[in-house]
Amino acid sequence: MHLPHPRIPPLSDSQLTPEQREALAPASYPGTPPLNIFRTLAHAPDALKAFLAWGTYILRNNSLEPRQREIVILRTGFLCRSGYEWTQHVRISLRGGMSEDEIAALKTGASAPIWSPADAALIAACDDLHANQFVSAETWAKLKAHFTDRQCMDAIFTAGQYTQVSMMLNTFGVQLDEGQTLDPDLDARGTD
Repeated sequence: MHLPHPRIPPLSDSQLTPEQREALAPASYPGTPPLNIFRTLAHAPDALKAFLAWGTYILRNNSLEPRQREIVILRTGFLCRSGYEWTQHVRISLRGGMSEDEIAALKTGASAPIWSPADAALIAACDDLHANQFVSAETWAKLKAHFTDRQCMDAIFTAGQYTQVSMMLNTFGVQLDEGQTLDPDLDARGTD
């Protein structure tokens, strides 16, 4: 997390226009208020609608197994130093069966001894994309040893989506939702 306060504050229910309320509806669940990311993006309702459509593909229609998808999301969020993204997806990953040791090992990267060759290939792809916006031939060969063409594409789509998400969260200053705690390894407030 880079900023101690939002640059673009999340909209409260009383601030929402009808258009913003409509755009926010798919991200609203009974008994749970919409997350700060969605309340922030509601400032641009058309963008929020498009964001939610693509996000639904990444989170629900992705050909990667949920655990594999979360490896890509968490590694990308960590590389982007996105405390908000990391916090949200640690919860999702734990519910999806990842262990705390695996989540901690994502900070180390593909060289951590905990990873299978397939997991390490996903992490290496995230690292290549973050550093070069390109997956090297060596890393691509490792991906192809474990994943179909569509799964390889979905890994790249997922890393790209969460790079964009991290950029928005970091730049807009989206703060953690109530009751969440920032991982100290991702606290960059006051250093940027």
